[in-house]
Amino acid sequence: MIHRMLPRPARRIRARRASRILLALTAMAALLGVDLPDAAAGPPLGVTAWARPDTTADRVGALFADGLDGGHFCTAAVVRSDDRDVIATAAHCLESPYTTVFAPGYRDGEAPYGLWRLTGVYLAPGWTEDQDPDDDIAFATVAPVDGGQSGSVEDLVGGFPVAAEQPDDAAVTVIGYPRTLESPLRCANTTDLFSETQRRIGCPDLSSGTSGSPWLVDGALTGVLGGHEDGGSVPEISYSAVMGDQAVELYREAADAG
Repeated sequence: MIHRMLPRPARRIRARRASRILLALTAMAALLGVDLPDAAAGPPLGVTAWARPDTTADRVGALFADGLDGGHFCTAAVVRSDDRDVIATAAHCLESPYTTVFAPGYRDGEAPYGLWRLTGVYLAPGWTEDQDPDDDIAFATVAPVDGGQSGSVEDLVGGFPVAAEQPDDAAVTVIGYPRTLESPLRCANTTDLFSETQRRIGCPDLSSGTSGSPWLVDGALTGVLGGHEDGGSVPEISYSAVMGDQAVELYREAADAG
């Protein structure tokens, strides 16, 4: 496994194609789900709506270049670890990690739980050597920017457990931040296998910026939006690399790093 302490050279993030928002999102707000992101708790399957502030959405945040003024370009989520300082995202979102900061629960220009800088990144060799879409999942450790928060990020918002080996037709909830919006979106749907190593979901409007969004099954992270075509070339169909032994080992390394 590749563990890179920061800084490392910056490279340009490849964005997925953006699209205009097609839904009347405000009208859907009242339909949003409760804390645990299971498919029955929110809007109908395959419908994208605002993700209301709750304990689930607060564990998800936007990744920014330098700070809030730099614009958000990807999504990440807090996962459980002994030191309570690990986030998960897509590997292609960490091409410029030394300037990247994480804002959990970000909404409308505010970072209610502060900004968190990356202190280490954990990437599979298949990604660092060949940008293999099957390895487009990564983990990072974080610490408060300029001592802006005491304690750990997981102390503030909690963290998702990580679970591999999901059924082919698992019901998945995705929460993420399109570049053009200042609050996250939520969509749940059943998934299928695009290939043995790639899972796909039909959800509209998961456009550029939602790369790295957690894929949640019964409240556990089972993948992130990424993989094939950096997560998809159109916003109606998104992908995640199937979380296998390699990704689980990366998670364990990050969780044990301290």
